[in-house]
Amino acid sequence: MSVTRRQFGPVAASLAAVAAASPAFGQQTNEVVRWRLTSSFPKSLDTLFGASATIARVVGEMTDGKFTLTPFAAGEIVPGLQVLDAVSNGTVECGHTYTGYYIGKNPSFIFDGSVPFGLTPRMHNAWMMFGDGRKLMDEVYDGFNVVALPAGQTGGQMFGWFRKELKTPADFSGLKIRTAGFGGKVFAKLGAVPQQIAGGDIYPAMERGTLDACEWVGPYDDEKLGFNKVAKYYYTPGVMELEAVNQLMISKAAWSSLPPRYQMILKYACSYSMTEMLASYDAKNAVAIARLVAAGTQLSVLPDEVIKALRVALEAVLDEEAAQNEQFKKILANWRQFRATQHRWFSIADTRADLAVFRSDR
Repeated sequence: MSVTRRQFGPVAASLAAVAAASPAFGQQTNEVVRWRLTSSFPKSLDTLFGASATIARVVGEMTDGKFTLTPFAAGEIVPGLQVLDAVSNGTVECGHTYTGYYIGKNPSFIFDGSVPFGLTPRMHNAWMMFGDGRKLMDEVYDGFNVVALPAGQTGGQMFGWFRKELKTPADFSGLKIRTAGFGGKVFAKLGAVPQQIAGGDIYPAMERGTLDACEWVGPYDDEKLGFNKVAKYYYTPGVMELEAVNQLMISKAAWSSLPPRYQMILKYACSYSMTEMLASYDAKNAVAIARLVAAGTQLSVLPDEVIKALRVALEAVLDEEAAQNEQFKKILANWRQFRATQHRWFSIADTRADLAVFRSDR
């Protein structure tokens, strides 16, 4: 889907305003720039990988083809979980990825990805744009020689696929589960054995029985990956990921070499991909979940006892990380305070209104 005149109109107006206020931005450039964009995702996951294609297309259209980004799927240049390294060391100019893959390098990355029991997409945007989120996270990215632009949002996810029912917290004991980010640390607290593997490798592991459970994103992607063929129980609510933000990571050297106009265009392209991905998942997941249930998937609800155990485990994990890492501690304090005010407000407004409307639909 190309950016239409109707879609581009408001952006064109804002770009014109910026140009008027900033002579450097307003200066046209004929400079030709060619970048490679490596992704953490396979092409088969059209919505996740599609964000890279969207960014490349919008940048190309807005620069008349002078600034081009060529997307590469996971494994074509580097493995999907090595995007940060490839950008940080200059192997590629930029990469599209999820920060939760890199918490082993710095646990603070999770705050710009998806913290369990955390923020929804709107709450995260509020923290980034009107809280201290942007400043705090840029300090983390600076340590890895990258500039990060939000460039994708899955929205709320499902809890995951399980071969056996979850009845009590004890059912996590010894459970081999594929997960990413802090979900693994939380599950480990309850006795599970978490494994972080790329999306394309999950189905074979489930099929062979080397995994007992897995989580990825939601119905649309999970159906594509075939999880309903190897696990019966599909659990909600997705308390471990109320959102998942993806980033376009750019090497500092590449970013600083861009003309200001190209920098602004790239920022817009990433913002556009955020909106597009979230809208795409919202539309596709609603239809995919109906197909899965019709095909025999058992849609299941987590017992309250399990949810409470997960929350207690999460807060313990966060406190432990804070005790070991000053940067994490600093961000956590700010994030927790912001989360508390956001949860309070949304519980008053959106959540109650949503529940009232949904109940009236019956």
